[in-house]
Amino acid sequence: MKGREAADPERRLLIGARRRITVQVAGAISLVLALFGAVVYGVTVNDQHDSARRDLAAATRHGSVTHPPPCVWLFELRDGTVQSSPGAPEALPLDTALYLAAGSAPQVDQVELAGQSYLVRTERHGDVATQAVMDLRYQAAERQRLLRTLAAAELAGLLAALLIGQVLARRAIAPLGEALARQRRFAADVSHELRTPLTRLHTRAQLVARQVRRGTDQILVIDEVDQLVTGTRQLGEVVEDLLVSAQFKQLRRPFVPVDLAALAEELAVAEAARAAALGVTIDVRRQGLEDHIVRGAQSALRRVIAALLDNALGHTSMGGHIWVTVFGDSEVVELKVRDDGAGLDPDDSERLFTRFVGRGFGLGLALVREVVDGHGGTITADGRPGAGAVFTVRLPADPDVPHHPPPRSQPTEPADHPAHSDHSDREPERRF
Repeated sequence: MKGREAADPERRLLIGARRRITVQVAGAISLVLALFGAVVYGVTVNDQHDSARRDLAAATRHGSVTHPPPCVWLFELRDGTVQSSPGAPEALPLDTALYLAAGSAPQVDQVELAGQSYLVRTERHGDVATQAVMDLRYQAAERQRLLRTLAAAELAGLLAALLIGQVLARRAIAPLGEALARQRRFAADVSHELRTPLTRLHTRAQLVARQVRRGTDQILVIDEVDQLVTGTRQLGEVVEDLLVSAQFKQLRRPFVPVDLAALAEELAVAEAARAAALGVTIDVRRQGLEDHIVRGAQSALRRVIAALLDNALGHTSMGGHIWVTVFGDSEVVELKVRDDGAGLDPDDSERLFTRFVGRGFGLGLALVREVVDGHGGTITADGRPGAGAVFTVRLPADPDVPHHPPPRSQPTEPADHPAHSDHSDREPERRF
């Protein structure tokens, strides 16, 4: 755990913030409990004091020396003789106060005698001086029980406060943790989303530079420059989408009819320079109905095909092939990207779409699935180690577009591994 915290500053930040909030909440609750306990204790002591004074006052006026109230002893000085309640302590009464009592104002004292605390009230009524003494040990014992109860309640309250503080801290820190996770995810998405178009533009720019130095025909150079302009525009769309997502808002780009086959051909042209540099051939074919129209965000669907092509280029050796097949009918448009590269283990086909797991990139395929899911479609992967891989995207066909039959008979579905298939009876392919 310590190793993870040391390697993850954000985790340390969250843990530190959670601990501070826990301590602050627990401290605040404990302080409130302590203040409440202090108030209870103070009120109890004050009530005991007032109650003792009232009991002594009542005892001196109405009490009987022979039958005093509980915990009270009475003493009367009459005609020089002191009469005491049965069982009175030997240290009582307070002779000086009793013999000097004068006037109508009572005298109240708290004294310590023989290690015991007493409350003494002395007053005179006519020729009789009366002294009432209350043993305070029971009140002291009651206060001790109260203190122990309050201490136990404070301890239990502190434990409960720590638990409550933990819960509140986790809830309070959750938005911060989510914001940091989104920040990390955004940084990863940006780095991946910009890598492919920037690589494509860099390769195209190198090609243009070489053509200019060699004095290539201006018409050919203009075509490459047009591709550069198109690439920069598409890069701008990616940046715009990322800026919207940085504000934690859902991208609400309106869904419009998109020709998936045309988009695949466009991206094959865009990747042609890089594919040529890698010694890889990209073939695009159309199958099924003439129309391959879906409804979606064109920039997002473009990134789906670009990511699949980029993934295939990254795992296909020199001299290899990539086949892009777009099949359409009245209900679904299916796009397949096949390669004869390193392949994959079929058991890992689902893990490919988990962030930071799949085929060495770990993020692109996860983003592809997010986009495809957002368009109501599905994506699957299949292949064998050393025998290439195929990724299949299925999207609902646009129901508002009339479907036209193909201008000629269409070939059957290609084999699972086109690198070993005979395509002589299929519709001519566009090769890039």
